[in-house]
Amino acid sequence: MKRIFCLLLTLVCVLPVIAQKQQAIRPGEIWPDNDGHHIQAHGGGIIKLKNTWYWYGEERREGLDTNYRYVSCYSSTDLMNWKFNGDAIALAKPDSMLTGRWVLERPKVFYNATTKKFVMYMHLDGGIKGISHNKWAYDYARVGVAVSNKATGPFKFVRSFRPLEKESRDIGQFIDDDGSAYLVFECRPSGGFYIAKLSADFLNVEKEVSFIHLPLEGGAIVHYKGLYYAVGSALTGWSPNPNKVATAPSLAGPWSAFTDIAPPAAKTYGAQSTMFIKVTGKKDTTVIFMGDKWDPAKLWDSRYLWIPVEIGDGKLWLPEPKPWILDVRAGIWRYVGE
Repeated sequence: MKRIFCLLLTLVCVLPVIAQKQQAIRPGEIWPDNDGHHIQAHGGGIIKLKNTWYWYGEERREGLDTNYRYVSCYSSTDLMNWKFNGDAIALAKPDSMLTGRWVLERPKVFYNATTKKFVMYMHLDGGIKGISHNKWAYDYARVGVAVSNKATGPFKFVRSFRPLEKESRDIGQFIDDDGSAYLVFECRPSGGFYIAKLSADFLNVEKEVSFIHLPLEGGAIVHYKGLYYAVGSALTGWSPNPNKVATAPSLAGPWSAFTDIAPPAAKTYGAQSTMFIKVTGKKDTTVIFMGDKWDPAKLWDSRYLWIPVEIGDGKLWLPEPKPWILDVRAGIWRYVGE
């Protein structure tokens, strides 16, 4: 009888959490999915198909098999409530030359309307057999590519390579209004980050479009009212820093000088740039800054900083984080209580 009572009590406590619908986006707080678990999509990327958004990211929950690296997939129709669709890929070490504590980071997925394939890019790194002598080495510096017939996977690993024959670490994605797709990647030896157009099938990098000669990572780009805005984060590892923004009339440049996107002392409110989400509705367009608040000691507890930006006429600014509500159909947002 005591066991039955405890079970009933547990169900009473748990079911409301599972069933609870998210009424707002709360930057920096635990973000429960449809099962009541904190969303595990760190360093992620988002694409939209018809009326559904798909969010892919690093799966960092506790208890994972350390022989694999995981990319999770979530789906949503309102960008506030997310359904967990499982892991889109569980990747075993893809290259025998890869050694040490190898990583899969910042996965990004593109949908190719011509081939009807979903193409995932990822940052793969670690040591190189016979060259690296540190288990924490980041000498591999490549992108990996995986393909799926469905948005939720499973994705099949295809290959890894160095885009433009350059070392590649943090990657970002950008899909322009005309549907053309670009990979953004940081190159440490070059001292900046590249914007590179993908091939017609999205399986390769076709050409360099622009190189921004400033040591920045976490490259994120948005096209808004005729201007391109590029945001990047300084090379401070897990520690937050004041992210910067530059603008240009085209992806090829010329790019303006970089300026702060938030009060410098706030260090981007403890987050690092990941990407932008542009929500175009019937009444207006909202641009969302998507950032990660990393907790290296407990990566599974790392949080997300989603903030609607103040943007226009060459200026992009992050207001102070507050809970906010988004109407995706109208393309408008408001703070909770307003």
